[in-house]
Amino acid sequence: MTTITEVFLQTILSFFTILFITRILGRQQVGQLTLFDYINGITFGSIAATVATDLNQRTWHHLLGLVLFGGLTFLMQYICVKNRRVSKVIQGEPIIVIQDGKILEKNLSRFHYTVDDLTHLLRKKDVFDINSVKYGILETTGEISVLKVASKEYVKAEDMNLQTKQESLPTEVIITGNIIYENLQRRGLTVKWLLDQLKMMNVKSMKEVFYATVDGDKRVYIDKEEDHFKKSEDITEEQR
Repeated sequence: MTTITEVFLQTILSFFTILFITRILGRQQVGQLTLFDYINGITFGSIAATVATDLNQRTWHHLLGLVLFGGLTFLMQYICVKNRRVSKVIQGEPIIVIQDGKILEKNLSRFHYTVDDLTHLLRKKDVFDINSVKYGILETTGEISVLKVASKEYVKAEDMNLQTKQESLPTEVIITGNIIYENLQRRGLTVKWLLDQLKMMNVKSMKEVFYATVDGDKRVYIDKEEDHFKKSEDITEEQR
């Protein structure tokens, strides 16, 4: 059997094997993949490529590895469905990163996310003002779910026959205790003005500020390094 023929046959075998396994494992959109699913996908692809092109070893060795890996993945998915605790360990759990307009820095760091990562996710949800967020939940897929403050919910102005004022985008002026001087200059503001605003909000040190923005009306939003809540809700607890 020629090399080309072997590769041709092994590729067909690899293709239909991985197609069969993925059909058994079920469908899931790429945007909904957890880290566990993502790593599994890479591994499947790697093994399948080896099955298709490796002519130095017996094909069924690699094929057996592919089938076994698919079986283990199916088993873990089944266990995760049946056991919530195992699911938390394997697939992770959603976590609250914004509560009542304040960033929960410790929860954010558990996912190794930065403020820039968070604001990027919020903008994809058409949220440009953190103060308008009642709860922001970082999902296991890396996406964020947002519940806005009731008074900030979107209503079409034309439906209410209202005259509206175009909101300007908030400008970041402090990130993790560091002033972003160029953004202050773009707003035509000075460091002294910013420090005066911080004093008015009972901020004694720049190190206390985790994140701060200024909008077009010179309204300052501040999120401190340590926000104090009575209790951060656990959204993963089972309802009894």
